[in-house]
Amino acid sequence: MEFSWLFILNSILFGIGLAMDAFSVSLANGLNEPGMPASRVVRIAGTFGIFQTAMPLIGWVCIHTIAETFESFHKLVPWIALALLLFIGIRMILEGIRNTAGEEKKSLRGRELLVQGIATSIDALSVGFTIADYQFPLALTESVIIGVVTFGICVAGIHLGRKLGTKLERWAPVIGGIILVLIGIEIFIKGVI
Repeated sequence: MEFSWLFILNSILFGIGLAMDAFSVSLANGLNEPGMPASRVVRIAGTFGIFQTAMPLIGWVCIHTIAETFESFHKLVPWIALALLLFIGIRMILEGIRNTAGEEKKSLRGRELLVQGIATSIDALSVGFTIADYQFPLALTESVIIGVVTFGICVAGIHLGRKLGTKLERWAPVIGGIILVLIGIEIFIKGVI
C-alpha cells in the first residue's frame, strides 16, 4: 500500500469501526456526568484517541518483532476487555443506585479512564496484523488517522451522553454502567466467536 486518497479513506473507515466501543463508553461517561466541563471532555476523548493510535502501532511492532508471543496474547484480549468493562460498569451501576437518593455524583477518575481506554482499544492491537506489510511511516499515518477519528467520535458521544444525562439525571449512572457491561459482553462474544 502506498499513500493515496484510498489509503486515507480506508484509514478513516478503520477509525470509525474501531471507535464504536470508545463512542459507547464516551456516551456512558457523558450520561454519568451531564455537567462535565470541556476540559474533561477533551481529556476523555484524548485518552481514547491516544490509545486507539498506540494500539495499532504496538500491534505492528509486535508483528515485526515478537509475532508468536502476540498471537498467543491475542486469545486473551476478549477476556481482558470483559473483565475491565464489567468491573467499571458494575461499579458505576452500584454507585448510581446508591446515589439515587440525591447524593452528588463522582466524576471519572484518571485510573478509571485509563482502564476504559485500554479496554476499548485492546482489540485495535489486531490492526497491527492488517498493516504488517506497511512501512513504518504508513503504519504511523494510519494509526494517527484512527486516533483523530476516534477523538472526534468520542467528543460527539460525550456530548450526546451529556444531553441525555440531563434528561435522565437520576438514573444516568446506572444506564451508563449497563452500557459498559454490555460493551464488555459484546467485545467478549466477538472475540471468542
